[in-house]
Amino acid sequence: MKVLFVEPPKDIWFVMGEYLPPPYGIIQLAAYLQKANPTVQIEILDCNAEKVDWKMMETRIAASNPDVVACASLATCNTYPVVKTLEIAKRVAPDALTVTGGQHFTSVAQDSMKLYPVIDVIVRNEGEQTLTELVSARQQGTGLGNILGISFRNAGVITHNPPRPLLENIADLPFPGYHLVKDLMPKYHFSIMAGKDAPYALIEGSRGCNHQCTFCTQWRHWQGCWRLKSAKRVAAEMAYCSQEFGSEMIWLTDDNFGAGQRPREIAEEIIAKQLPKDAWWFVQARCDDIIRNKDILPRLAKSGLNWVLLGIENSEPSTLDYFKKGITPNDAKTAVKLLKDNGIFAHAMLIIGNRKETRQSIRRLREFADDLDPDFVMFGVLTPFPGTDVHAEAERNGWIEDRNWSHYDMIHAIMPTETLTTHEVQEELYGCYRSFYGSWSRRLGGVFSSNEMKRRTFIHMATWGVMGKIKSLF
Repeated sequence: MKVLFVEPPKDIWFVMGEYLPPPYGIIQLAAYLQKANPTVQIEILDCNAEKVDWKMMETRIAASNPDVVACASLATCNTYPVVKTLEIAKRVAPDALTVTGGQHFTSVAQDSMKLYPVIDVIVRNEGEQTLTELVSARQQGTGLGNILGISFRNAGVITHNPPRPLLENIADLPFPGYHLVKDLMPKYHFSIMAGKDAPYALIEGSRGCNHQCTFCTQWRHWQGCWRLKSAKRVAAEMAYCSQEFGSEMIWLTDDNFGAGQRPREIAEEIIAKQLPKDAWWFVQARCDDIIRNKDILPRLAKSGLNWVLLGIENSEPSTLDYFKKGITPNDAKTAVKLLKDNGIFAHAMLIIGNRKETRQSIRRLREFADDLDPDFVMFGVLTPFPGTDVHAEAERNGWIEDRNWSHYDMIHAIMPTETLTTHEVQEELYGCYRSFYGSWSRRLGGVFSSNEMKRRTFIHMATWGVMGKIKSLF
């Protein structure tokens, strides 16, 4: 029995520049499958790291002759590359079982099974146990009717088996299967954040979130649960990546870093591991958690926390309420200042395009961003990702004007507001970037900053033509 995991060719999200991330979802699933069923032969094809184009992919899949081809999509904008991969698999390995999963396909399982006959099975929600049972069923030649958490065709009829309960303890999961892509590890990097020559890894300290932001897919995908690995486990995975593979930048993928004792414990455990001085880590966090953790920030910085992405989202209290953020604009200002005061790179995410948005409210957001003065800011357009409250509301009201999944990337306007067309929302996104990064004093301050990260980000914004690319969208 051979399972081929494929990471298809993908376009990078140009706002963040040139990067090559490891295929974390694949290697996590592969590690679990390898441990649960050692008789299975596992192959991983990372087309991006191996520079494999679509034609070469055909040859590689045919040569592999797999029994199962698995290719998943975390991001909605990557739907079509997944489908194209499975189309190729069906053409060159027609007897293989084609499997996909992830947030997007979980949310639109029925439609996907109808639209894409090349998909044999969708693994919904958490994948480790489900995929392992699916492979065993294929190996033993038994049916799929008793496997929880899958959608498939039963005698031509689309069938959705009952959902699978979540794993009780994600600390029981094996370490991610970086050993399965060991030869590719030196290639994974994130230029804007750490430089092209700094090896880059991802680890997972928790799954899910106990907040319910209306634009976010994560909390519902993980059924409103926030499950944690211990601080010791988080530090151990960081040390594993650093010591075994030379990873210098480690992205903690948690959707919710949290507050209270957990951040303190994580900091102390990482410090105790005595990682190399050039090893550091990134996390995204809520503004209110940064404020609650203000006394811990020096220890977090000492542990190597160099970069934090803050989900600030907007400056209008009414918009923050609509998003169910539970924070205030003043929280954002306080959090940015705390990070900068502790030498931690402050990265802000701001969103335009909610239904009540006007040119005036977007102008206020631009002014807010200038006053906030984070080290780096990304502006995005409110995107109705399937599985979110925003998507459900937009569907009910007929607001969605663009159903091309490749545009669901937070830089294409998908729906209008009450006073702005989608074209005008797109123009306003460009205006936000031009306002913040078009300032010559800010440009010069960034390019000549003593902070290496800030220098890289501003050089990236200047040399990659980010504003020009955004302008080309309208």
